[in-house]
Amino acid sequence: MPHSMLTLIVGAGVGPTSFTDERNGGPHKDLVDWKKPLLWQVGHLGEKYDEWVHQPVTRPIRLFHSDLIEALSKTVWYSVPIIWVPLMLYLSWSYYRILAQGNVRLFTSFTTEYSVVVPESVFPGLFMLGMFLWSLVEYLIHRFLFHMKPPSDSYYLITLHFVMHGQHHKAPFDGSRLVFPPVPASLVIAFFYVLLRLILPEAVGGTVFAGGLLGYVLYDMTHYYLHFGSPHKGSYLYNMKAHHVKHHFAHQKSGFGISTKLWDHFFHTLILDEAHPKTQ
Repeated sequence: MPHSMLTLIVGAGVGPTSFTDERNGGPHKDLVDWKKPLLWQVGHLGEKYDEWVHQPVTRPIRLFHSDLIEALSKTVWYSVPIIWVPLMLYLSWSYYRILAQGNVRLFTSFTTEYSVVVPESVFPGLFMLGMFLWSLVEYLIHRFLFHMKPPSDSYYLITLHFVMHGQHHKAPFDGSRLVFPPVPASLVIAFFYVLLRLILPEAVGGTVFAGGLLGYVLYDMTHYYLHFGSPHKGSYLYNMKAHHVKHHFAHQKSGFGISTKLWDHFFHTLILDEAHPKTQ
């Protein structure tokens, strides 16, 4: 376990005994067979799943029988900027050039008489709007999708939860599973691209998407750093790391923001600092 993470865990009031090493025995050693892929086992845990998945282990995990699918489910952290930053830059330049032509108009699907020309000067604002909207999407996905509590009698929903996010809470120091693998990420990214292109003019939706894509890259890089980085005490990232540690090891039903606490403040899911008794 990274030393900086252990220090913050202790500071958050969650001791090392919250971890189990199921290779050497632990409170849940008989619930799964660690010599076999976990994905097809967890659905059978039923009502024991929620407690089990929040008892972290300091070991990597295997999900799939197939070596190919298993490889596609993991990735190194630097694959995220290598793959998505060039796409973000390409889309930004392409849509800026379209806006510069002066032919992009809003509300043409409702009215042609009162449609609004979108000048190139709004490009930075649209880009920043995309980053801002991503921060909201990040929060909503983490809170309502990743932290849904699957019914204890549903094998498939438990399995789905585990592959989406449960495996990350079970093995929070598995560095190969801390950022979104490119293949499944491409499906989600394509969905948001198509959605924005359907509801907004091409250059407007594309610019907002490019900003959101940069927001996603920063989110994934931040998430990796919160687990393995050593930010300076008192810095923004140190504060966010302490926040994320508490989410993992003490307050799984709050503290859903990764790159910002903005939406935790707004939706009242912020992890409050515990009051310490004053010394006499």
